[in-house]
Amino acid sequence: MRVALGVGGGIAAYKAAELARALQERGATVQVIMTNAAQEFITPLTFAALTNQKVITDLFANRSAEEVLSSSVEHIHVAQNLDALVVAPATADLLAKFAHGLAGDFLTTTYLAFKGPVVLAPAMNTNMWEHPATQANMATLQARGHLIVEPEAGLLACGTTGPGRLAEPDRIAEVVVRLLSTRRDLEGETVLLTAGPTQESLDPVRYITNRSSGKMGYALADAAAQRGAHVILVSGPTNLPPPAGVELVRVRTAVEMRDAVMGHLGPATIVIKSAAVADYHVREVPKQKTKKTAARWTIDLDPTPDILAEVGRNKGDRLLVGFAAETQNLVAEGRRKLETKNCDMVVANLVSQEGTGFESDQNEVVLVMSTGENIALPKNAKRVLADSILDQVLKLRLALHQTR
Repeated sequence: MRVALGVGGGIAAYKAAELARALQERGATVQVIMTNAAQEFITPLTFAALTNQKVITDLFANRSAEEVLSSSVEHIHVAQNLDALVVAPATADLLAKFAHGLAGDFLTTTYLAFKGPVVLAPAMNTNMWEHPATQANMATLQARGHLIVEPEAGLLACGTTGPGRLAEPDRIAEVVVRLLSTRRDLEGETVLLTAGPTQESLDPVRYITNRSSGKMGYALADAAAQRGAHVILVSGPTNLPPPAGVELVRVRTAVEMRDAVMGHLGPATIVIKSAAVADYHVREVPKQKTKKTAARWTIDLDPTPDILAEVGRNKGDRLLVGFAAETQNLVAEGRRKLETKNCDMVVANLVSQEGTGFESDQNEVVLVMSTGENIALPKNAKRVLADSILDQVLKLRLALHQTR
């Protein structure tokens, strides 16, 4: 496992030394690339001593003419011999350069030349992290398929408290290892997966929905596809790019999602219902826009189809995984859902918890199993949790087959 560790210029640069060690402990060969600003916080000698590798610091500085000619394509050579590019800390400046394709040093040129997986661990002042420009750059990078290990909240070096602190090195290293683990243990499986919200029309221009971003479902689809499964992803409206190699079926309403799920149920061997389907809809949607007046607008809502329950009644030999987004009594509600919907597993999470759940790139869940176990998966990137959930799906199916 060959990893380039890009170190940006911020106070968190010292933690990159811990990350280099954590990656090595997990079997990686680490090539460190430092920006000029990073060298103001930590010396290249530190990384050279830790990694036993030459530390790359600049394209041209302090080199002979012959070395300059050689180094002009060195970033291409480095990029062609990597399994992953990890940038920690990824400063606001680096995120902007990556997002807009600016290449003025070794790290940014390597980024442009590299076609493999990229892991970015941002760290910066809270106001910088929350600035619209930074968030727009983050959205651009996520749309390219880069994995973001979001910063943690806490007391920052500048004295403020809030999000912006670099994620713990062990957590970043685990994300990288998970990303590069080559497993094909889902070959021959057809995974039918739902993700995102639904939109239920109130009139031709208005609708009700929920805060689901679809990130957890899309992470599961990506993980299953990388592990060899044929994945059918039935997705409500999201702004996410579809994972590579996935058969995408776009829907908008709960009824459309129900029809798509039942229409694709036949070949499925594993069904994962992670979508946040609206519970109610308007049975008869007005054909014209309802005009605003001073009078109160009362709307009668009917329950939407219970897709999970219907799949549970027609489960057969399939393994069925449901999701429970709760605000209290997490395990009890997950167990109730598992039993009433005939699920084999329910992934339960507290959506009221700050920093996880809806719209976040991180999650923290409890897996409620039909075997009676409750397995807690601590806070982590959703893509990492996706593999952990699939690991438990395979273990559960083996256990169920042995008891049948």
